[in-house]
Amino acid sequence: MNKKLAYLLPVRCVVFAAVFIIASAVTGKTLEDISSIWSVVASLTNIVLILALLILTKKDGGFLKLINYEKGKTRPGQVAGMIMIILLAGMGLMYTAGFLCYGKFMYTPPAIIAPIHPVLAVINLIVLPVTTALAEDALYLGCGVGLIRNKYAAIIAPAFFFALQHCFIPTLLDARYIIYRFLSFLPLTVFLCIHYRRNRNPLPIMVGHAVIDVATSGIIFATSVIPGFYDMMCSM
Repeated sequence: MNKKLAYLLPVRCVVFAAVFIIASAVTGKTLEDISSIWSVVASLTNIVLILALLILTKKDGGFLKLINYEKGKTRPGQVAGMIMIILLAGMGLMYTAGFLCYGKFMYTPPAIIAPIHPVLAVINLIVLPVTTALAEDALYLGCGVGLIRNKYAAIIAPAFFFALQHCFIPTLLDARYIIYRFLSFLPLTVFLCIHYRRNRNPLPIMVGHAVIDVATSGIIFATSVIPGFYDMMCSM
């Protein structure tokens, strides 16, 4: 596999920031005004990245080799355990970061759960979780952990960019928000990178990753179709 694929690690951070800044300039709206489309931007970016990786890995064994997928390697208990870890750690870190940055344990940035067009919300129920698991884990685990030779850099670099990308979906020029988003994800991304380096089994991580994004897309769906639900969530 081409080791140069590791240089793609910052690409999602750059793309997300560029998309929101350009969209703001073109539409004449503020970053806050367009922040609700973050899940749609993420899904489209995921699809483009997956297609790019399929093309770039075609001569070296393909996408499945990049992520080191092996049929029959995964047991149900491994998947169930990883789902629980990701769900509990994901929620726990988010609430802890919310308390540290905003003084609220149950804090959720309004932009993250803002309603979108109901049709897009329905599509995203499936597209966001599936494409995010494939794109992010292939990039940060496959291209990062799997291809970087130095054992420390193979954890630090992918985990850093894995967490950092969340600071730009959506992109808001608010230091406290950026710190909150980074702290919400960094410990978990470090754990996932260490776990993958030791086990070289992407499937439990990818399934757990998809499940937590189902929860995210489910909340966006609810705020998009249930009157008053968004205001209730923001008041918590």
